[in-house]
Amino acid sequence: MNIKVVGKDLEVTDAIRDYSEKKMEKLTKYLEDFDGTVTIKVEGNEQIAETRVSYQGITYKAVTAHKDLYASIDKNIDILEGQIRKTKTKRERLNKEATIRASQEEEQTEPENEIIKELYYEIKPMTPEDAKLKLQENKGNTFLTFVNLENGKVNVIYKLKDNKNYGLIEPEA
Repeated sequence: MNIKVVGKDLEVTDAIRDYSEKKMEKLTKYLEDFDGTVTIKVEGNEQIAETRVSYQGITYKAVTAHKDLYASIDKNIDILEGQIRKTKTKRERLNKEATIRASQEEEQTEPENEIIKELYYEIKPMTPEDAKLKLQENKGNTFLTFVNLENGKVNVIYKLKDNKNYGLIEPEA
């Protein structure tokens, strides 16, 4: 278990670091060895805690704001526990179904298209040009969801197959 506690524009005290690490240890009952990051920042009167956990290629994320930083961290752990339990239950169910199917030697059918990876991230406001630059920075990504500063709507910018040009998806209504 590798846990990092980071403060944005504030210093992380030993008490906050210890509390965050202790709370993240609750996740060890679901995940054996994971990487975790707790990022803490202050906006106005609210303490914002962003918690990320990476395990076997899956990233879980929770962001909460509260007047009490400790309450924000607690809420994030509750959210992450729910996400992890849901994924773990789904995997166990799928493994059990696969075992039953293999033992019965049923006819082979085409697999259904399923969501096999879930990512949680914050959608940030930016211009389409800024979104294109951000997408270029993230070499492994082929698309980026953002809030368009020009119209306030959620947009998606994506790389075209020629890997030179970009497309922009913008809702009509």
